[in-house]
Amino acid sequence: MGDAFSIDEALRQAKDSYISTFPESQTRYEEALEVMPGGNTRSVLFTAPFPVFMKKGKGNRLWDCDGNEYLDLVGELTAGLYGHSHPRLRQALLSAYDTTGISLGATTTEEMRFARLICGRFPSIEHIRFCNSGTEANLYALSVARRVTGKRKVIAFDGGYHGGVLGFAHGVGENNVDPGDWVLGEYNNVENAKNLIQDTPEVAAVIVEAMQGAGGCIPASLEFLKTVQDAAASRGVIFILDEVMTSRLHPTGLQGKYALKPDLTTLGKYLGGGLAFGAFGGRRSLLSAYDPRLATSLAHSGTFNNNSLAMSCGYVGLSEIYTAERATELNALGDSFRESLQDVARGTKLVVTGIGAVMNIHFMSNGQAPACAADLEAHSVSGLKKLFWYWSLSKGFWITERGMMSIILDTEKSELDTFVEAVKGFVKRYQNLLQIKL
Repeated sequence: MGDAFSIDEALRQAKDSYISTFPESQTRYEEALEVMPGGNTRSVLFTAPFPVFMKKGKGNRLWDCDGNEYLDLVGELTAGLYGHSHPRLRQALLSAYDTTGISLGATTTEEMRFARLICGRFPSIEHIRFCNSGTEANLYALSVARRVTGKRKVIAFDGGYHGGVLGFAHGVGENNVDPGDWVLGEYNNVENAKNLIQDTPEVAAVIVEAMQGAGGCIPASLEFLKTVQDAAASRGVIFILDEVMTSRLHPTGLQGKYALKPDLTTLGKYLGGGLAFGAFGGRRSLLSAYDPRLATSLAHSGTFNNNSLAMSCGYVGLSEIYTAERATELNALGDSFRESLQDVARGTKLVVTGIGAVMNIHFMSNGQAPACAADLEAHSVSGLKKLFWYWSLSKGFWITERGMMSIILDTEKSELDTFVEAVKGFVKRYQNLLQIKL
């Protein structure tokens, strides 16, 4: 039986232990406060009472400034697929630096080669253009839809995340672009999605993730995705599939796994081979909105859109390292890992959602896996999530405070098994807090 802690007492003890474990991180945090608001330049990385400061990474391991070592299960929120020091990517990086240069301010063969590879990998992409992040990719995809349709409104879904200024965790984000142009539906609600797309006037596009990544790794049902696709086609609405996080979950992305045919697809994260990267692609007729040969084309700027380092590392990563076979193997490992975690926690408030090698641990008062943001709002137990984060760090595992994990390539099953054992220990120690109240 677990000790009979209250959640407040458990959190207090865990916080005290955290503060005593990371004195150097606390010192550096106080220094960072002098030059950055909150000592931070990327909100998702902030954790109270102060963040752990990492010193270095190698392979799938991290070391913090206080000398602690971790198995990295954050995987740079899906972008760090290749780990922190893949030898082939190092070779590609140095080769591009030495033989081509960083960014030439000119068209290069590298961008054409990489574009051809991506178009061959993801079935819906006939033409593609590069940018610098998933946020940019989605902004440009939306601009295509608005240009082609002559309309402004966009349907998105509660809990969705399409970039730093395109977030819908709790409705339309305060810093979102075009705040008056968004129409929000409920994720995985088939009838709601169908009605919104068919009945809302002046809709240019519907944008959706086949698994809401930042929203808790909540998979969409196939019926929901097909409904969105079919309803959009029937109304002349551009269907944008955001695969910035999910393209790694199947050899041809989730669009290939589920036989979807989006009009536009957005990409990012790991595809840059560890460097900043974004891309938007789709039907040739739609991408012509950015064809500079046409007098009516939209302008597409970006100093580093085709920088040699990202083009070269991205190409090597996708062509030599994350092959279709490796993608299948990694995601099968992730499915098995997720099932093992759920087996350990079965009958408790701890539930695991996700697809393949990307997943999220939740603590739900009803013990049920969430299907949409409303489920999280109604049943998520935030204190347990924080307590679990403290626990994971103390056992040598780096995860996000919100519970998201993405497995780095070449991580062994035996390493993941040690995390399963750590979860088993958490369930045993805090059994009274994890019981579902009937």
